[in-house]
Amino acid sequence: MPTTPIPIDPELLGILCCPETHQPLTVASPQFVEQINQRIRAGQVIARSGRKVTEPIQGGLLRQDRQLLYPIRHHIPILLFEEALEPHCSSLPYD
Repeated sequence: MPTTPIPIDPELLGILCCPETHQPLTVASPQFVEQINQRIRAGQVIARSGRKVTEPIQGGLLRQDRQLLYPIRHHIPILLFEEALEPHCSSLPYD
């Protein structure tokens, strides 16, 4: 199932940052989100809290260093460090 991009106001995106490192965030591409969702369905995604992620995401905000993805669920960015996902798969297209 293709993922539809979640619109984020550019002004809001300009002030959002990673709560851990304060790095800027960018909107993950629909292709990247779909690949993360495939890994979620396969039971391969763990949140920073150590909890297995079972609910697909609608979108994501990717940290500048591309080490963490903050999920968007129900059109709300979840900017809790414990809920961040570690995409750490160099074969996934980020943009």
